[in-house]
Formats: sequence, structure tokens, C-alpha cells
Amino acid sequence: MSVKLKIAIQKSGRLHEDSVKLLRECGIDLHNGWNKLKTEASNFPMEIYFLRDDDIPQYVEDRVADIGIVGKNLILEKEKHVQIVEQLEFGKCRLSLAIPKDQNYTSIQDFQHKRIATSYPHILSTYLQQHQVQAEIHEISGSVEIAPSIGLADAICDLVDSGSTLFMNGLREVETILHSNAVLISSMQLNSEVQDLLEQLRFRIQAVKKAQHNKYILLNAPNDKLPEIIKLLPGMKSPTILPLAESGWSSVHAVINENDFWHIIESLKKHGAQGILVVPIEKMIV
Repeated sequence: MSVKLKIAIQKSGRLHEDSVKLLRECGIDLHNGWNKLKTEASNFPMEIYFLRDDDIPQYVEDRVADIGIVGKNLILEKEKHVQIVEQLEFGKCRLSLAIPKDQNYTSIQDFQHKRIATSYPHILSTYLQQHQVQAEIHEISGSVEIAPSIGLADAICDLVDSGSTLFMNGLREVETILHSNAVLISSMQLNSEVQDLLEQLRFRIQAVKKAQHNKYILLNAPNDKLPEIIKLLPGMKSPTILPLAESGWSSVHAVINENDFWHIIESLKKHGAQGILVVPIEKMIV
């Protein structure tokens, strides 16, 4: 029987689509039918389990799944015996305290002796203890935002993305407890064959991540400006220079980080670059 890497991902919710997309960008072909909770990849030794996000850390700790994709917030809340092996580029959010928008707020001490509804009692309790605040914590599994309006709590502690859900429920964010994103977790005990498969997957994930942060650019430049342009375009090692049919001109190919993109483009134009093309990178292996 061949060894397979067993991965648990969210069956629905904010991380599901991005988790499936990541696996497919890694070249893994999976087909999950409607309400199907388990499937296999057709071109990689992998089994995929579709689970509730709250259950994923437990499944990985119990070695039912070898690895899982889950929010860092759940790892901190559940305190399961697992390890984070890769930070992922999606599911970014924050765990915050929010109060009715018509209430004044001065500091964390305003929560003294208040009732706070949350799905993250452990993280919240630790945070309040660090700030020497005593509050009554009401654990709720969902629809936390409604708690103040129905009189269950004075405030809430919940995940926030854009803040639109808080706004629609008459709440405003006042304290950020932690920033979270999706992570790849693994069991603390993987045999060598499964560990090798995990490293193959991580290699693919890292190639996808690098590509997301870089752009491939092509441009035409006068030869007398090449030294200045090359200084602007280090690329992965150095730019590729190819002569054009027109005498005195060259084609320059390079990779640039998206954080430097606009600044570099403006500088290139000032140094005489023309016909600049920008192409997304699907994978990047260095």
C-alpha cells in the first residue's frame, strides 16, 4: 500500500476556497464533489479531508491527518500539540474587541467587570489577564456580533476582516488582540516517508508564494543607458540582456518584487526604458 500525505482543510468558510486554490496552484489535481468529506489527488500521493475548521487541530494532533490548513488564531485557541511548518498568504484577519458604536472608549480598562461574548475564550482570557482586567466571558460558537443587541453581552471579541459585519451590527473595533493568517500545520510525529511528501508539498507552496510577490518585466533600453538600468534591476541574480534588431538597443528581462514595483518602473522610464511589459509569474523556484 503506497504512502499518502493526509491533509485536512476547511469544508466551508473563509479558508476553504483559498486552501483548494493553493493545492491546485501547487499542481495537485483534486475533485471534491458536493458534500464529499474525503477525496484523493489524482497526480500526487495525497488524501484530502474536508472538516470543520475547529476540528482540524485535533485531527492533526491525533494523527488522523498528517497536516492541515487552519487559521493561526485557532492554533492559539485550541492549544493542540501540533507545529506550524509554513505561513500561508491568505486568510489574513485580526482578533479584536468591539463595543456598541455609540459608547465612549478610553482604554482596555473600560472592559473591567464587563460581559464579553466570544468564540475565543482562551485567547481573550489570556489577553485580559495580561492587562489585569477582570471580565465575564460568554463563550458562543457563532453569530457573536448579535450578543450586545440582545443583551447577552456588553462587548464582543471576534475575528475582523474588513469590519463591515461589525458596522452592520452597530459595533466598532477598539482593541486588536492578535493578527492571524492561514498556516500549514503538521503532526509532531511524522514518519520519514510522510515527511518527504510534506517537504515536496512545502517546496511547491514556497514556489507559489515567491511568484505571488514578484513580477517578470521586459523592456527595451538604449545601450548607453544599460549600466544605470541594470543597477535598478538585480533580478534573481542579474537581468538578462538580449540585443535587438535595431542597432544600439537591447531587450532587458528581469524579476522585481511587487513592493518595489512602481518605484522601479518610474526610475526605469527616467533612464530611457521603453515598451515596458509586466507579466505575472505562476511559479518561482530559486
